[in-house]
Amino acid sequence: MNKLFWREHLPLILFSSLQLGLVLLVFWFDGYNDVLTAGYAVFLGLMVLSIYLVYRYISHRELYRTLSRPVHSLEESLRHHESAPLSAALNHLMEEQYRQYRSVIEEKERRQKEHMMFMNQWVHQMKTPLSVIEMITQDDDNDAYRSISEESDRIRRGLDMVLYMSRLDTFEQDFSVEIVSLYEAAVDAVHENKRYFIHSDVYPEVLIDPELTVQTDGKWLRFILLQLLSNSIKYAAGTGSKVTVQASSIEDGDVMLEVCDRGMGIPKSDLARVFHPFYTGENGRKLKESTGMGLYLIKEAADKLNHPIELQSTPGEGTVVRLWFKR
Repeated sequence: MNKLFWREHLPLILFSSLQLGLVLLVFWFDGYNDVLTAGYAVFLGLMVLSIYLVYRYISHRELYRTLSRPVHSLEESLRHHESAPLSAALNHLMEEQYRQYRSVIEEKERRQKEHMMFMNQWVHQMKTPLSVIEMITQDDDNDAYRSISEESDRIRRGLDMVLYMSRLDTFEQDFSVEIVSLYEAAVDAVHENKRYFIHSDVYPEVLIDPELTVQTDGKWLRFILLQLLSNSIKYAAGTGSKVTVQASSIEDGDVMLEVCDRGMGIPKSDLARVFHPFYTGENGRKLKESTGMGLYLIKEAADKLNHPIELQSTPGEGTVVRLWFKR
């Protein structure tokens, strides 16, 4: 029989045994010393208790089995149907709780989808005036226009981060594996950040074989490269150094992509938490524009793409981020 059944009815068995023992003691002290008759009475009492336990187990057998085995889904926990009052009442309660739970979850999902749709629509609406601003300022050497252009680039990067963050929750619906040229992806990301490179006095360097390809989602890889380059430029600004993007094939056909800067580097105490959301660290407190979300989003996207990522950094020397493409 089920262990849970015995644990539940052990107090009843002990209570019934104690009760029978007390009855025997009362008769014994009253002078009744017929052992066979007393033993027969105890036997009858134990038989009645056994019949009750058997009935109890048979009528609640599915309930005990359900409560004893692991449940892999909410629906599975509602499958037992017994006529016993306790089992039926418990099953009805669980069904009602499940319906209420589903109702709450569906309402939250509906609100989340509405919020995501609003955010996506808002981001796209904001990009229109940004494009107009960039068209006005792109060919003018005026210092004021140059400052406006820098700020519009910063806003665009922030809007892209918001857009991709909202898409993480529906990653599976926005995912498409294809053969991607790492050289073309890196050059495209560098070109997207060209004004940021120029304004920050940092220079790009792409050392990738044009024939080297990987299987991944091109759009999400572009996002990862844009964020990595943006981080590298931000923390190497004003140094006149290079930000290097390189890739190479390694053993077993895997490919390793590296983004390396020669900036301020990351303190050792911050390395364990750089991929945590909203964690800016010591460097982030120095640079007011740091949000602490860039590396977090990179890690989330890389994990969903099944591309391991690692970061190494030395204060005062720079940072290297490696992204692995498994064969």
